[in-house]
Amino acid sequence: MMKPAKLSALLVGKAVPFGRPDTFSAIGKRPVDTAITIGPTGIEGDEQGDRRFHGGPEKAVHHYPFDHYAAWRGDLPFPTPLLETVGAFGENLSTLGLTEETVCIGDVFRVGTATVQVSQGRQPCWKLNHHFGVKDMARRVQSTGRTGWYYRVLEPGIAAVGDDVALIERPLPDWPLSRILRALYHDTGDVRTLAGIAALEPLAAGWRTLARRRVESGRVEDWTERLGE
Repeated sequence: MMKPAKLSALLVGKAVPFGRPDTFSAIGKRPVDTAITIGPTGIEGDEQGDRRFHGGPEKAVHHYPFDHYAAWRGDLPFPTPLLETVGAFGENLSTLGLTEETVCIGDVFRVGTATVQVSQGRQPCWKLNHHFGVKDMARRVQSTGRTGWYYRVLEPGIAAVGDDVALIERPLPDWPLSRILRALYHDTGDVRTLAGIAALEPLAAGWRTLARRRVESGRVEDWTERLGE
């Protein structure tokens, strides 16, 4: 098992009008400095602007590696204050030492006294473009694989900054998030890998269905609306 990471920030946000008419988002999250409950539908006090695409049991908690921030500061066409502090990507959990290369689908972590399981990667959307003021930010996040990931909550509990984020079970060691992201967004015709993805029981049902449809149709879904292009 890998060495536990430390929880460097816990963040929550309120849903507010955002970007387009009749659209709301809670991407603007702020750190909390007290112990907080992690429950089946997310972190106490956190909101989602559109429950069709955010939140729910399979996307209860969003984890984004602070490890990526330095790379983003180098990659973006101009400096952005968002990257000077944690929370730029609307994450609930922030750590150093865990990335899409080292975290696998189905991994079970103990976060404070809560138990959570990696359910899927993040599918970036146009709200990142608006949030960063970079017209293709969502596509940049997708193409780099620096997406972060979501957890389902297996056992509710309480967590605080400084708690361990400890891997306690790894049922699918051959399926790091990076492998799945590569098949979905780069090697889009890799039918063998897509078929494997469709069969991964711990993976969120929506992502298994997406992979299965690719295999059956031989076509890649249109990303234009989601990415805001």
